[in-house]
Order: sequence, then structure tokens, then C-alpha cells
Amino acid sequence: MTIPLRIKLGIIIGLLILIYWPTFIWMNARFNEADTYYSHGFLVPFVFLYLIWAKRDDLKKADISPLNIGLILLVPALLVHLLAHLLEINFISGFSLIITLFGLSLYLYGLGISRQLAFAILFLVFMIPLPQVLIINISFKMKIFAAQIATVCINLMGIQAVREGSIVNLPNTALTVGDPCSGLRSLISLTALGALYAYLVKISRVRKALLFLLSIPIALIANIIRIILLLLVAFVYGSEVATGKFHDFSGFLLFGFAFAGLFIAGRILSWQKEK
Repeated sequence: MTIPLRIKLGIIIGLLILIYWPTFIWMNARFNEADTYYSHGFLVPFVFLYLIWAKRDDLKKADISPLNIGLILLVPALLVHLLAHLLEINFISGFSLIITLFGLSLYLYGLGISRQLAFAILFLVFMIPLPQVLIINISFKMKIFAAQIATVCINLMGIQAVREGSIVNLPNTALTVGDPCSGLRSLISLTALGALYAYLVKISRVRKALLFLLSIPIALIANIIRIILLLLVAFVYGSEVATGKFHDFSGFLLFGFAFAGLFIAGRILSWQKEK
């Protein structure tokens, strides 16, 4: 008796969840930790499901031509997951999930459907946390860079400022650019948003790639603007005000600036297409 493809798929998904359960537990812990850089991680699977649902008509029309070559991806990916789990290198296990899903898609459905699912599967990358050591290293370099650029801008405004590491000394106070102001958290979130926005905008693939790449400098510039605002508030009202409620409010402003920049970039690229 031949097992229907849907039942087979349900069984495989159940086994996949069981196999990767320790990895999902690790991801959940990283999503919930204090000062996490991956609080958006919970949303990524829902976006993944939405992207598949949005492709439902194209998926119904696509031919199902299973390819055994999918096993060339599937088997090594599962072995990598097993080794990563034994060595407790969880982020590698997370990335192996992406390859496992591609392998399964090719093995069960073939190249046509796998192409339709490619972006949805790749989008799952944005929920896989990077190692803490790498996060700390990148965050440190980014906050020094942001503090340096913001200090230059403040000086150009006629306010004397001197940077010492991540501390910016103003004439009447000083402000420390901490890890939350490094911009890494917003960079990770906004590159995910940039990828999704670029995928949905009706422009050429080259311009989609350009729009996604633009999300990186847009996120960095938005964070520098945030630090400049914090320095101005600290100069006028004192560092206590700048590091109080305004600090949290400036976080919302950062995303507002970045969303606006991303939207404008998308509109410009779309307008060029129409011309």
C-alpha cells in the first residue's frame, strides 16, 4: 500500500521536529534571554509559513518530480546536526536545518517546487542566533564605530565632544555608548525586514539584491542618528534624561528612521523600474 504524499510529509515533519528539538530549545532560550539580539526570532517561523501560503497557487501548478539527489543534501546535513549536537555547537545545528529542508524539498517534490520554496527556507536563517563570542566581538566594534562617527557629527554641530573608547565626553556631561546602542540588534532585525521587503517588492532580482544590501547601511545610519540625538539630549538636559525614558524612546525612533529609509529606497528602485 502506497502512503499518500501528505501523510508521508506529516510523518517526516514530525520526525524533523523530534530530531531538531534540542536545537529549537536552544533557540527559544536565546530568544528569551536578557538583552537578546534575537527577540524577533519567534516571528520568523510565522513569516516562513506565510511565504509558503502566499505561494500556494504556484505550488499547486508546479510539477512534482522527486529527486534522489536531495539525499546528497539531506543525509550530510543530518550528520552535521548530530555532530554539532554532540559537541554542543548549536548554531551549526541550526544552519544544518536549512540544508535539511532543502534536501527534503528536493527529495519529496523536486526542483520546481524547491525553487518556489527557496526564499521561505532561506529566510529561516534570520532566526538562528550567532555564537555569543561572535556577538560580543561584533557589538564591541560596532559601538566604537558608532560612537566615533556620532562624536564627529556632534563636533560639526559646534558642540565640543571627545571620545574615549565608548564614552563620549561633552562640555557638561559624559555619555557611555553601551552594547544596546551598538546597533547590532537593529542591524539583525532590519536585515531580516530588508530581505522580506526586497522579496515582496516587484522589481528585478538585481534591484532586490541591492535593496537588501541597502538595509545594512540604513540600519547603521539610523543607529548613528539615534546616538547623536542621545548626545544632544545629554548636552541640553543631562545624561540622566538621555539614559532614562528617552533612551527607550530613541529605540523606537531608530526603527522609524530605518523603516522610512528602507521604504524610500524601495520606492526609488521601483520608480526607476517604471521609467
